Amino acid sequence: MRILIFDPFAGVSGDMTLGALIGLGYPEARLVRVATALGAPPGAVRTGTATRHGIACRTVAFDLPEEQTHRHLADVLPILERGLGDTRALALARRIFERLAEAEGAVHGVDPSEVHFHEVGALDAILDVGCSADAFAYLGVERCATRPVAIGRGWVDIAHGRFPLPAPATMRLLEGIDVRETGWEGECTTPTGAAILAEVTDGRGPPREFRLLATAYGAGVRDPRDRPNCLRIALGEVSSVEDDDLWIVQSDLDDMSPEYVPPALDAIRAAGALDVVTVAVGMKKGRSGVRIEALTRRAALEPVLDALFAGTTTIGARYWPVERAALVRERGTRVWHGSSIRMKQVRLPDGTSRAKPEYDDVERVAAGIGRSPLEVRRWLDRAEQGGAGGAGSAPAEST
Repeated sequence: MRILIFDPFAGVSGDMTLGALIGLGYPEARLVRVATALGAPPGAVRTGTATRHGIACRTVAFDLPEEQTHRHLADVLPILERGLGDTRALALARRIFERLAEAEGAVHGVDPSEVHFHEVGALDAILDVGCSADAFAYLGVERCATRPVAIGRGWVDIAHGRFPLPAPATMRLLEGIDVRETGWEGECTTPTGAAILAEVTDGRGPPREFRLLATAYGAGVRDPRDRPNCLRIALGEVSSVEDDDLWIVQSDLDDMSPEYVPPALDAIRAAGALDVVTVAVGMKKGRSGVRIEALTRRAALEPVLDALFAGTTTIGARYWPVERAALVRERGTRVWHGSSIRMKQVRLPDGTSRAKPEYDDVERVAAGIGRSPLEVRRWLDRAEQGGAGGAGSAPAEST
């Protein structure tokens, strides 16, 4: 599983995040394309490099005309929907702005839908959020974590007047996340940066062990003498599954023709569900029904719910967090009877392991040799165990 770890030792902002994601491999050409779709005028995207206390960093800036219009959430969401073609990126960008609206609403005592975005509703903030969300999807990030977030001190001028740092919305967004007092003057963490980090990490700390794949730095605009003003992010891989962010989604249906259930399950899996099952249930007035239950990670919860509502007749769904014990899994292949068969192998607590072939490959091989899939599976099991008993004789295994 791919994991991205924020190390905001000097804070985090939208442009710092986007610069670091480019450093990890998000293509500049894709950045320009997405930014243009979100409303950036031609030639507005500037990427480059900068040095912060000897550290080479990537930079991103948008040359945009000054805007007089302030937006509400209802104004921002259509922009994201028009500009983001990747459904995962769109779902993430929506959640980030919804989190911003909730934070601003809590600070000002109004409903999130009534929040009058100022700085975070400007086009550059929309570009930071939208392009960052697209970068997470492009890089195949399945999970994010963060080390403590640096916060500064002093004062900042915002649309509502002069406020102490961190800004009120930033403080709200960082609730539940480990922060670090630095004593540094100036805004280390911005509302946009805090919203991105809070949404993708939910305050999770890094795993104890992971394989480090790459690191990158994104530079902020300022270059103070007392610190390298940049964000470091690391891309890693964890071999074991950590399941503290799993959710169950469940809905019961009694008014949908059965033939429409399989395509709905396919759509829910495509939206990011780890598993989807159906159970026959008895419902009110003696009607037969079907229960659809999906297991998903928090990052895919909204897309899974969207797929459920779009593909079924349900008008409501239940969801709640769950815990799961999972064995360490590995994937491999073996060549058998001239064909490659994908194998899923798990390691048991006592150190032994067992393997299971992918059914699609078993079915393909069985058709090729004129045997049933069950016969092929039994032969594969015996070969895996090093035995040869049982009825019938297996075809010779290829080398």
